Amino acid sequence: MLAAKPLFDYPKYWAECFGPAPFLPMSREEMDLLGWDSCDIIVVTGDAYVDHPSFGMAIIGRLLEAQGFRVGIISQPDWQSKDDFMKLGKPNLFFGVAAGNMDSMINRYTADRKIRSDDAYTPGGMAGKRPDRASMVYSQRCREAYKGVPIVLGGIEASLRRIAHYDYWQDKVRHSILMDAKADILLYGNAERAVVEIAHRLAAGEAIQSITDIRGTAFIRKDTPEGWFELDSTRIDRPGKVDKIINPYVNTQDLQACAIEQSKGPQDDPEEAKVVQLLPSPKLTRDKTVIRLPSFEKVKGDAILYAHANRVLHLETNPGNARALVQRHGDQDVWLNAPPIPLTTEEMDYVFGLAYARVPHPVYKGERIPAYEMIRFSVNIMRGCFGGCTFCSITEHEGRIIQNRSEESIIREIEEIRDKVPGFTGVISDLGGPTANMYRIACKDPEIEKHCRKPSCVWPGICENLNTDHSALIQLYRSARALPGVKKILIASGLRYDLAVESPEYVKELVTHHVGGYLKIAPEHTEEGPLSKMMKPGIGSYDRFKQMFEKYTKEAGKEQYLIPYFIAAHPGTTDEDMMNLALWLKRNGFRADQVQAFYPSPMATATAMYHSGKNPLRKVTYKSDGVPIVKGERQRRLHKAFLRYHDPNNWPMLREALKDMGRADLIGNGKHHLIPTFQPAVDGTYQSARRKNSTPLGSKKSGKPLLTQHTGLPPRATDGSKGWDKKQEGQAAAFAKGKKKPRREPNIPR
Repeated sequence: MLAAKPLFDYPKYWAECFGPAPFLPMSREEMDLLGWDSCDIIVVTGDAYVDHPSFGMAIIGRLLEAQGFRVGIISQPDWQSKDDFMKLGKPNLFFGVAAGNMDSMINRYTADRKIRSDDAYTPGGMAGKRPDRASMVYSQRCREAYKGVPIVLGGIEASLRRIAHYDYWQDKVRHSILMDAKADILLYGNAERAVVEIAHRLAAGEAIQSITDIRGTAFIRKDTPEGWFELDSTRIDRPGKVDKIINPYVNTQDLQACAIEQSKGPQDDPEEAKVVQLLPSPKLTRDKTVIRLPSFEKVKGDAILYAHANRVLHLETNPGNARALVQRHGDQDVWLNAPPIPLTTEEMDYVFGLAYARVPHPVYKGERIPAYEMIRFSVNIMRGCFGGCTFCSITEHEGRIIQNRSEESIIREIEEIRDKVPGFTGVISDLGGPTANMYRIACKDPEIEKHCRKPSCVWPGICENLNTDHSALIQLYRSARALPGVKKILIASGLRYDLAVESPEYVKELVTHHVGGYLKIAPEHTEEGPLSKMMKPGIGSYDRFKQMFEKYTKEAGKEQYLIPYFIAAHPGTTDEDMMNLALWLKRNGFRADQVQAFYPSPMATATAMYHSGKNPLRKVTYKSDGVPIVKGERQRRLHKAFLRYHDPNNWPMLREALKDMGRADLIGNGKHHLIPTFQPAVDGTYQSARRKNSTPLGSKKSGKPLLTQHTGLPPRATDGSKGWDKKQEGQAAAFAKGKKKPRREPNIPR
């Protein structure tokens, strides 16, 4: 991997003499107690300030403090005026602005665009403490408060909006957030390297406008500077006469290279744009090459160009070979430098070993912050994800190269939790990260990794160059659970089960010692259509893992369950796909309490599918095959209803849909049917086509127990048909009386 200046090699700023603060100050009174007359940097965040390395403002604030800067925090300010943005005074260097750990729109709205009633990152879980598009609003208020102070935009919300992006909530393509926020520079991804360098260069007197050479940054400029080669990515065939397509990665100013490209014979498919092959040129160098994406105006009006731009952006995400990107917005360019160099293990240890208090700021007076409660006894062991799932934005934000902490650093943090965090009972709730089991897994050859342009290392199958050795993770688990005072180490991060089955020893270790009754995994679907658009493995991988899980659970003498997660309404999903998933769920005895519908988050590949109806995993043209898209409210409700096939409220819709699909054979009261012919009445009776006046279940007359959803068993028909067999009926009755547990896997908590 490319070299970068280590985080700990910068000379400390003069304010280092103040030393670390117990908490980064949130008021002038705290600044006075620390002896500060001003802050060098002020971080504005949409989250409550929790001084813990799982919270972005704490990592960035403590890192800059360790570099010698005085850092203040403005948490969840009143955005209706500039007053709250002035309470710490004018920062000497810059405002750092972030919406928080979550995108503010996803934080506030459900996948059905309904307002959420809570916010896990706010004291008391109270909703409404941050505005929509918080990064943009906060930046504008900072500018109003102190006009000459540079504004550095960061966090996941800004990171995923760094170019023109489809906005699900307004159903349109919006500008790069840089344009709307009027910030000076945007840091995308995990921004430790960029923010440290920017802070030191501003402290040395450099103007923010001149800082244009830092990886992982985006900024606005007028034109491509001298000495750069600009390549066009927009040559997509139009209907009509087919012209010769020039490779968009060829420098059209280089006549020799252009002539070579034009002299090539007919292409395999003249309807597809070539966006990945680079034609060698003596003048073309990667570090001085910029790829021009279609302009904002073009992608706004042309969904095919939007999908094309999304594809090119995702092909340029490997730090080892990515080029800069540029996109025109009106008369200005949004310029994106290549992605940041991943942190080394030593740098990860440095970042996670800073002087965190590991608790919320005292200003909250012990009020419960749900997100903190979830992670206060957990440890982040790595960053990044090479899975590349199209509906997820982890790869776009953190990258696909895994950044690992050392075992020694992780053990030290567990000991710190044991010794310092209030309420610790001996249970570590998670050792994980974006996934549970990618720790120290990487490409076998750094040179191959440097040149690879694949969007995933595990799809459509596990890459032959990927080292799937779980031994380092197994050793970490064993070392952690051997610590005095630690009773249990649980694994709560999502497990990549297609990787896990490559290491039976890991699965045995996990199942025997680190499952707290339930283990969540995410097959997401059972059908090839949606799975291929998600870049997820087939259901066969789940079956293999389930067999191993059950084998080692039995050997350990435990009662444990797998909790599979599924997505409704994902691009590429048909009504038949959801029907088949529902049948699979019923065959396997699963009943989802809640369901997850596809949520088009900014910049995700699946979002480009949703907006364009095309598949950016392949070359995008106007004539390329489309992708089934679920957009209408009724169809989205139907897909969610299939996941909750057992809910009587969904039966009328499912009956109608199954009849329209020609699958009325799935309506009936036998074990092979998906939904019954009867419908519960308001008074608790079951109405059927053959019997209108049924006896309520649980009445003395019926002699049957009243079975509710938590039994994990279907309600019995009372029209004389066999809703389930006698053995199941006996199990249900015993369970209803509290005498035994159901012999099926439990409802799926969501």
